[in-house]
Amino acid sequence: MATGTEQPPPDTDPAADPATAARGGRGGVHSPARATIAAPHLRTDRWWLAPAATAAGLLAFIVYSTWRAFANSDYYAAPYVSPFYSPCLAENCAPMKDGPNWEIFGSWWGLSPALLILIFPLGFRLTCYYYRKAYYRGFWASPPACAVAEPHKTYTGETRFPLILQNIHRYFFYAALPVAGILTYDTVLAFRDASYEWGHMGLGTLVFLVNIVLIWAYTISCHSCRHIVGGRLKHFSKHPVRYRLWGWVGKLNARHMQLAWASLLSVALADFYVYLLATGAFDDPRFF
Repeated sequence: MATGTEQPPPDTDPAADPATAARGGRGGVHSPARATIAAPHLRTDRWWLAPAATAAGLLAFIVYSTWRAFANSDYYAAPYVSPFYSPCLAENCAPMKDGPNWEIFGSWWGLSPALLILIFPLGFRLTCYYYRKAYYRGFWASPPACAVAEPHKTYTGETRFPLILQNIHRYFFYAALPVAGILTYDTVLAFRDASYEWGHMGLGTLVFLVNIVLIWAYTISCHSCRHIVGGRLKHFSKHPVRYRLWGWVGKLNARHMQLAWASLLSVALADFYVYLLATGAFDDPRFF
C-alpha cells in the first residue's frame, strides 16, 4: 500500500515523450497530461469559419462605432437622437427639445459627448460572458474553437490584469440599466414629428422601438441578472416570485448569444438611421 505521493514514472518527462518532444516540449495544452497526439487537432470541418465570422462582425462594429463616436456631428434629427449620444452630458451637445440634454460637463469638454456615455454600454458588452467567448476565440484564438488547441504556451484565465477586470461585469450591468431606461425615454420621444407635436409615428419610431426591445432583452438576459434574480436561494419553494422571474430570465438567457448580436446590430442601425436623416440623405417616412 502506498503511504505517500507516488513519483511519476520517468516517461512522463516532456522531453522523454516523443509526441511532446516533437511539439517542442511545451506546456499548457501540450503538457504530458494531455493526449499524446502529434496533430494539433482532429477536426475535419471548417471550424475556422465561426471565429473568423465573429472577428469580422465585431471588427466591423468597432470601426463603425469608433467613427461615429469621434465624429461629434449628425447625431440628432428631430425627434430622434442617436443611441450613441444619449444621454448627452456635455455643453457642446446639439440642442434637443425635451431630449436627454444634461450639461454636466461644461465648455472645457471639447471632445465628442459620445465618449462620456459609451463607456457604460460598451463596458457592459465588453465584460459580457458571451462577448468574452466571442472575442477570446475570434481575436486571441483562446481557444479558436472546440477541440482545437490554442497556440499559447500558458493559460492564466482571468486571474491577472487586465482580464481580472472582467469580474466587474455585474457593476457594468447596474450602469447599463439606467442607460437602457434613457433609451426607452428617447423611444417615447420618437412618437413626435419634426415640430415636436405628439401622436405621430415615422419609420424612425419603428427603428427605435425594435432597438429598445432588443436592448432590454439583451440586458435582462445577462447572466448577472439571472443570478441577481434567483441566485443564492436554497429553496425556490419559499420564494415563488423570484423563482418565476428566474425562470423568465433563464429563457432569455438561453438566447443570450442571439440577443447580443441582434441588439448590437440594432443599435448600429438606429445610429445610422439618425445619421442619414441628419445629413439630409432622405426624409423620415411618416405612418401617421
